[in-house]
Amino acid sequence: MDVSVISIGNSKGIRLTKTVLEKYNITDTLELILEKGYMILKPKQEPRKGWEKSFKQMHENGDDKLVMSDIFSDENFDEWN
Repeated sequence: MDVSVISIGNSKGIRLTKTVLEKYNITDTLELILEKGYMILKPKQEPRKGWEKSFKQMHENGDDKLVMSDIFSDENFDEWN
């Protein structure tokens, strides 16, 4: 796919089609990777985005309890000394 380089103020940029933006889930930020003579544009991944809101909702619902005890009955802390 050919894209044109366009003027944006004192800089230059490229314009991506709506189809490309939707297909690759591009919203605000792209990662630019420079590798072996290539420029790679990759959608910015934010793997933990929204976790804070989810954790708050879990707390409000009372779902943020320990699933298992953090100390086991057969645990021996002496070996750590």
